Amino acid sequence: MLFLLLPLLAVLPGGENADGFKEPVTFRVIQISSFYNHSWERNLGSGWLGDLETHTWDSNSGTIIFLWPWSRGTFSNEEWMELEKEIRIGFIIFSEAIHRCFSEWKLEYPFEIQMTEGCEVHSGKLSGSFVRVAYQGSDFVSMQNNSCVPSPLAGDVAKHICDRINQYQRDKGVIHDVILDNCPQFLLGLLDAGKAYLQRQVKPEAWLSRGPSPGPGHLLLVCHVSGFYPKPVWVRWMRGEQEQPGTQRGDILPNADGTWYLQATLEVAAGEAADLSCRVKHSSLEGQDIVLYWEHHNSVGLIILAVIVPLLLLIVCLALWFRKRCFHEDTS
Repeated sequence: MLFLLLPLLAVLPGGENADGFKEPVTFRVIQISSFYNHSWERNLGSGWLGDLETHTWDSNSGTIIFLWPWSRGTFSNEEWMELEKEIRIGFIIFSEAIHRCFSEWKLEYPFEIQMTEGCEVHSGKLSGSFVRVAYQGSDFVSMQNNSCVPSPLAGDVAKHICDRINQYQRDKGVIHDVILDNCPQFLLGLLDAGKAYLQRQVKPEAWLSRGPSPGPGHLLLVCHVSGFYPKPVWVRWMRGEQEQPGTQRGDILPNADGTWYLQATLEVAAGEAADLSCRVKHSSLEGQDIVLYWEHHNSVGLIILAVIVPLLLLIVCLALWFRKRCFHEDTS
């Protein structure tokens, strides 16, 4: 049953190389199948190169949507059409098998199955592959050393399913062929086609702000870093050349343009913030770190305040003067 979830990896021809990619790179296919009753289900699918979504499955038209110009890799239209056909057939067979299994073990609708499968390459060679299945959001079964292994908390149903998969696997060797042979070839071809985009360098922008007050006499300093690519980045609050151990990094979040955003915070006593700075290191900066000083940030704030307050007073005075003048004109 499990191998029916893998049509995307099974029929793609291989690529050439992954020159220039020094870090391990992962490609994975995610499938979410929702079964509402014995005759109605919905299948969603997507392909991910690391943290970047590259493909999605249009369940209405039964076609693959390419999210980037290079998502087609080096494959022809005929090859992609054949792949779409295989996926449509695979979903049908998979759904029939799932309905039979759940009828046999008298489980209840509705339910949902989530699956992720894929591989990782490093320096052009396979460094790992994986297949994981969840039922109703909890771990169910996984593939380890080319065998199905039930999750310790999944119960007897997972054990029965793994027995069937392992029996089929011994007869056909399907999981080994799909994951170990086809996935790395497809991943290398995708890296080759998207090399210019994936290896680009985009410099970050950084700025400072004050967060919500953590308490009386304390400040929350916030360092924002946005618009950088690739994802790895180093951001720390510093005092001179000493890293501040209280620095808290948030999650690295995606921007709409494919770049990344991060913020680092530090809680300090109000009188200890003057000589602090935020330092940003990123590959695009070529060793020229961004350093922002909190005291400069405060100085800019004071300058802005010094300009805005007199301006507001001037506007108020002018408004009162015009109002007084208009009142006298109306009464005369």
